[in-house]
Amino acid sequence: MFFVTLFNHSEAQKRTSQTRKPKSKAQLEREKRENLNRIQEANRILEQTKQQKEASLGQLNAIKEKITVQKKVITNISSELNYIESDVKQTETVVGNMQTDLQKLKAEYATMIYGASKTANSYNKLMFLFAADSFNQFIRRLTYLRQYSESRKKQVAEINRVTTNLGQKLTVLNRQKRQKKNLLNVQVKENYNLLSLKDQQDNMVQQLSQKEKELRQEVNRRQTAVRKLDNVIANMVREEIARAARAAKSKAAAEGGTSARTSANRVTLTPETALLSSNFGGNKGRFSWPVERGFISQRFGVHAHPVLKNVSTRNNGIDIQTNAGESVRSIFSGIVRAVLEVPPYHTVVMIQHGEYFTTFSKLKSASVSEGQKVDAKEVIGTVYTNPDGTTELHFEIWRNTTKLNPEAWLLTR
Repeated sequence: MFFVTLFNHSEAQKRTSQTRKPKSKAQLEREKRENLNRIQEANRILEQTKQQKEASLGQLNAIKEKITVQKKVITNISSELNYIESDVKQTETVVGNMQTDLQKLKAEYATMIYGASKTANSYNKLMFLFAADSFNQFIRRLTYLRQYSESRKKQVAEINRVTTNLGQKLTVLNRQKRQKKNLLNVQVKENYNLLSLKDQQDNMVQQLSQKEKELRQEVNRRQTAVRKLDNVIANMVREEIARAARAAKSKAAAEGGTSARTSANRVTLTPETALLSSNFGGNKGRFSWPVERGFISQRFGVHAHPVLKNVSTRNNGIDIQTNAGESVRSIFSGIVRAVLEVPPYHTVVMIQHGEYFTTFSKLKSASVSEGQKVDAKEVIGTVYTNPDGTTELHFEIWRNTTKLNPEAWLLTR
């Protein structure tokens, strides 16, 4: 089944490659380093969750992340093999052409040597020269003999040059073939690693399946907590919308002007907050992650439960599994609007960026306070580690009362 899956994946790659521009060698090398770093991160996170001995969803998430990255490693190797195969074919073509040229040069030289053998001694050369009908013909014949001698020397030099270049190309070809062989061995090893990870995943799912009752209770608690946090965030956003509207009306009244146009669903923006909102929106897809290390353990939206059948869960943001004690950072400058406790999400920090709001949950502690201005990448707290040994940050982005997919706003990893 595994090799069928790889074959199907390979066929899909071929179809995709027809429409997608192939990656450069530099891109493949960069992706290789990134994938190795991601595997190392996942290993560290997995080891921390394993310290609790019992199987957990945190361990399962870490194994799934390793499988995802492992597949990318194998795909990366396949792309490298394509490049090496192309290089080998090009070098083989060059070597073949050079071998043909060398054979022609040697054949031409053999003809020249045969012709020269007829006038090999000085007597024949002198007879050839003095048999000239005129002085001009004598000069032409002398020039011919000199040119003939030079041509032989040049032919020998050309044969030596081509022979040297051919030797160099053969060395390159042998090196490329060794690289190909080594890379094929690495690919086989990585395929076995993938098989091993899938076995770990199956074993983990089997262990967790024996805790079905506990998992169902956890799902119910989680969904209740999601609704609770959703209501808390929505109330805080509405409060800020109302506060901004009151501030705008008070300012208009004090200045004797027309009341600012307000909305019950949108933050009334001042010139300063409008600029902040514009800058935030303009950086979509370029924000640094709220934690330096980690991976997305659950994505935005509705998802099937990784263990329980016919059970799905909703996520209004993303969960990022990371290392114990990891610092949490603001992704953009703004004002802290709330720091509060929301069990079981522990400490929750909300930061406003004009009409955008970022919310960080599952914090062990916060290092900021309400009303404080923060800069991009400023540390606002540390992530909480649960009794299972799982360290996970819950992160949401709202635009007024609309929930957004945070993954679309962060840099791709």
